[in-house]
Amino acid sequence: MPRLLTWLKNRTLPARRDLIMTVSMILFSALLTLIPPPTKLPDIGSKEKARVLSVDNSQVFENGIVLQGSQVLEVEVLTGKFRGKKFRAANELRMQMDLDKMFKPGDIVLTGILHDANPATDTVNAQDHYRIDWTILLFSLFALLLIIFGNWTGFNALLSFVFSCLVVWKLVIPLCLAGINALLVTFAAVVVLSVVIILLVAGLTRKGFTALAGALSGVLASCITGWIFTDLFKINGAVMPYSQSLLNSGFANLDLSEIFIGAIFLSSSGAVMDLAMDVASGIEEIDLRRSGLPAKELFISGLRIGRSVVGTMTTTLLLAYSGGYLTLMMTFAAQGTSPIDFINNPHVASETVKTLVGSFGLVLVAPLTAMIGAWVFGKKKSTEVLSDQE
Repeated sequence: MPRLLTWLKNRTLPARRDLIMTVSMILFSALLTLIPPPTKLPDIGSKEKARVLSVDNSQVFENGIVLQGSQVLEVEVLTGKFRGKKFRAANELRMQMDLDKMFKPGDIVLTGILHDANPATDTVNAQDHYRIDWTILLFSLFALLLIIFGNWTGFNALLSFVFSCLVVWKLVIPLCLAGINALLVTFAAVVVLSVVIILLVAGLTRKGFTALAGALSGVLASCITGWIFTDLFKINGAVMPYSQSLLNSGFANLDLSEIFIGAIFLSSSGAVMDLAMDVASGIEEIDLRRSGLPAKELFISGLRIGRSVVGTMTTTLLLAYSGGYLTLMMTFAAQGTSPIDFINNPHVASETVKTLVGSFGLVLVAPLTAMIGAWVFGKKKSTEVLSDQE
């Protein structure tokens, strides 16, 4: 029994310094949640969960492949001060397939209700399907699987996931909306996230330092190439979704090109960190199994590991970006668009820049991480040899 308890303790409990870092990240994440949103909406009502009891589609008309008109619902509010009350609700259809939705009895919807609404006379707004419950369930399953598989490392990975979401939502977006240079904001965010994520997963170790230095070098390379080629390709940041709506919402002073470039290396930073960690972990494992290898041998081994991963990682970026624009490519194919017109389309050009700039950073991060890892792990061996000779 004592041996079993000792084994469980060594397997589940982290080192003291790693525990301190984890607790610190939990506190920082909690502090980030306290940051108020950049714009506070007037408090004239609330968003409540409601169940659809019945629907009336008599005012809904087909207009080609889209729907037009108004769907009338009867809903029962499930949350808030109007819980248990029944309201008449309206679902306006604007002939936009990406935004319009049709409800049926039994659906759970998100409704907007004024504070002084009267169930007998007022009509509430049925905004969309209620997805919070399913989001919580999906995230809980993901968190459970991650912790079961990764143990303490999995918990740290989950913490880094939450911290990344908070940094983007509570810091990057408000600072960019405030007019601060989006390149500086996103680069600073990537640096912070790289430090937190890599050190949470790898700890304050030589592997963690190697992965961090390699990842930051790759992100810097992506930043420089993104800035250069966005200008050469003449990419207008307005190709990003909802960019024009953002400018029309009172933020006409924003530089969409800067935001576009920042989004490039922010979106590719995860793959860069992944590759840097793969190479650093490989060098560490070689160092553990074959203690005493010189820095040159470690560097060559790191390059071999990097070559094996780079091919799939660049393809991962290509599939991730192109998958989001599958219907765009299908539209061009259906219209018989020539390759010249296809490549020169601003949406396609923007995705080309994203993919190639991100891949550029990936290709560079492998040899740079191998070089740093060979210096970090090989330097220790050189020092030990010198000490033995003395």
